[in-house]
Amino acid sequence: MEDKRFKIAHREAMIGIILVLINFAIWYGFAYGLGDQDPVTYAYILGFPAWFFYSCIAGTIFMIVSIAIVMKFFFTEVSLEEEEEE
Repeated sequence: MEDKRFKIAHREAMIGIILVLINFAIWYGFAYGLGDQDPVTYAYILGFPAWFFYSCIAGTIFMIVSIAIVMKFFFTEVSLEEEEEE
C-alpha cells in the first residue's frame, strides 16, 4: 500500500520543478532577449539596464509572488508522523 504522503510530495515536487523552469525562462528570456552587444543602446529603468531590471529584479519579485500563491493554494499540510495501521 502506497502512502498518500508520497503522492502529495511528488505532486508538490513537480510544481516546484515547473516554477524553477518558469524562473529560468523569465531570466534567460529577458537577459538574452533584451540584452544587446552595445551598452550605448541600452534602455534604463531605475538606473539599471532594462534587461537586468526585468530578468533579475522584476523576475525575482514575480517569482516570490508566484511561489507565495502556489504555497497558499496548491500545497497541503502533511503530517510527518507515521500513521499506525489498524
